[in-house]
Amino acid sequence: MMKRQLHRMRQLAHTGSLGRTSETAEFLGEDLQQVEQRLEPAKRAAHNVHKRLQACLQGQSGADMDKRVKKLPLMALSTTMAESFKELDPDSSMGKALEMSCAIQNQLARILAELEMTLERDVLQPLNRLSEEELPAILKHKKSLQKLVSDWNTLKSRLSQAAKNSGSGQGLGGGPGSYTTTANKVEMLKEEEEELKRKVEQCKDEYLADLYHFATKEDTYANYFIHLMEIQADYHRKSLSSLDTALAELRENHSQTDPSPSMMAAPFSRVYGVPLGTHLRELGRDIALPIEACVMMLLSEGMKEEGLFRLAAGASVLKRLKQTMASDPCSLQEFCSDPHAVAGALKSYLRELPEPLMTFDLYDDWMRASSLKEPGARLEALQEVCSRLPRENLSNLRYLMKFLARLAEEQEVNKMTPSNIAIVLGPNLLWPPEKEGDLAQLDAASVSSIQVVGMVEALIQNADTLFPGDINFNVSGLFSGPAPQDKVSDRPASEELPSIATPTPAAVPAPASAPAPASVALKERAESEAPPRPASPKVSRSSLEAAAPTEDMARRSELAGPRGAAGRKERLACSYRTFIFLLPTYFFVRLVNKLFWTKLEQLPK
Repeated sequence: MMKRQLHRMRQLAHTGSLGRTSETAEFLGEDLQQVEQRLEPAKRAAHNVHKRLQACLQGQSGADMDKRVKKLPLMALSTTMAESFKELDPDSSMGKALEMSCAIQNQLARILAELEMTLERDVLQPLNRLSEEELPAILKHKKSLQKLVSDWNTLKSRLSQAAKNSGSGQGLGGGPGSYTTTANKVEMLKEEEEELKRKVEQCKDEYLADLYHFATKEDTYANYFIHLMEIQADYHRKSLSSLDTALAELRENHSQTDPSPSMMAAPFSRVYGVPLGTHLRELGRDIALPIEACVMMLLSEGMKEEGLFRLAAGASVLKRLKQTMASDPCSLQEFCSDPHAVAGALKSYLRELPEPLMTFDLYDDWMRASSLKEPGARLEALQEVCSRLPRENLSNLRYLMKFLARLAEEQEVNKMTPSNIAIVLGPNLLWPPEKEGDLAQLDAASVSSIQVVGMVEALIQNADTLFPGDINFNVSGLFSGPAPQDKVSDRPASEELPSIATPTPAAVPAPASAPAPASVALKERAESEAPPRPASPKVSRSSLEAAAPTEDMARRSELAGPRGAAGRKERLACSYRTFIFLLPTYFFVRLVNKLFWTKLEQLPK
């Protein structure tokens, strides 16, 4: 008995796992061997996909339609919408939209429940049978055949050894009794070997039948995964069809009421933050809409406004102005009375361009031109770089610089010299392509910012030289009308600009004595004491005088709120700009100090 077990262990150690596979390989052809190798991977794939797909179901597995729908998150969302709808006016736009959304979410929940029930019936259950019943049965037959073949091989080895022992015992002249015992043992082993061979043949036939069955049904098994995608596609088609129908009805009903903020924001997104070339092509313009609209409003009302482009406007006013500019540019007249909001909208447009107006490609050329010390050479270099700008960028830069030069002519009143204008607008016209956070890059950015300011100042001071010729600010004619600036917009710039200035003191009485403000707080106090300017050039003197007390009270309440906050923001901005200007000086002093002490230490004592 011990000898038989040792022989079995030696055989297993010799053959290993590959030997067990080879025990069945001798009964299989090459095609069936390939089929046999696909059994285990197919079982694992069916099991894993079934497990993950079942986890994707949102409803209760095995439940009927009603119970499954109640457990879906979409149905919970529909129920919440229905409860919220009860508190709203059913005739309001929000009530109608919520009612339709409730119905569509309910419908989507039922479509999803149908999908899950179909998946369970046509995909999950067949995959479960495949991984838990059909393939395990085939693998069980394989193991049984391997065991029978192994036992058969062992028995044949024993039979061969017994026959050998019987022959050697007879040759050595053993007794008749021992010879008879050995012969009987050989006969018994032969009978066992015949019986085991019959079982091997029977098990082999069953296993081969299983392999043939698996090979013929592999296409059916593959159809489970194809059917999964077909069910998903049908679900998405039904969901999309329901959503399209509901959206069409919602839009039709909603278009009869006031436009929603999202619908009004759509054109707004096509003006701000859009590449300059794309914006001009879509609207068929030569000058960007925000640039022309803001310039025309500022020419009308803002040329004598102190601190223009420096004082920030209220965020809500600025946002409404930007939205109106994109949705209805002809309705901008109401914003003329707040030039700081108009200036903020212009700065915001320049800052939100994906590429600066003066382009990334020419950044290094602008920096080289601004670093030249000799004025004539610098002017020639700036002119040469301007000539290499793309056509649309050059047209808009020329338009803007002509306006800024006109604004600087009123510097005695508005305190906006070319230098001050360049400080607040320069970083919005040109910035480096990449910015890093380390100290060296911060220092380089500070230096480049100073160069940009100097360069923009030179562009403003030499606007007539760099951009020769007169300019018609109302280039599109969109802002034409009875307003003074529009009546003369077709004239040359040198003739039209004086006529589009703000109303003179003869039309609007000025305070008897008002000292020049030394700070934002003094400016606010002076503005609150001064009579308000007209809302637009169209307002007559008589109507202005009649509405003066009411407008004065409104102006006082306005200055008490947004302008106070704007003053604080401006003071912070001034402190930041001072820091930026002093930062290179600080590093320069540190460098000189370090060099001085280094040289001092090198001197002989």
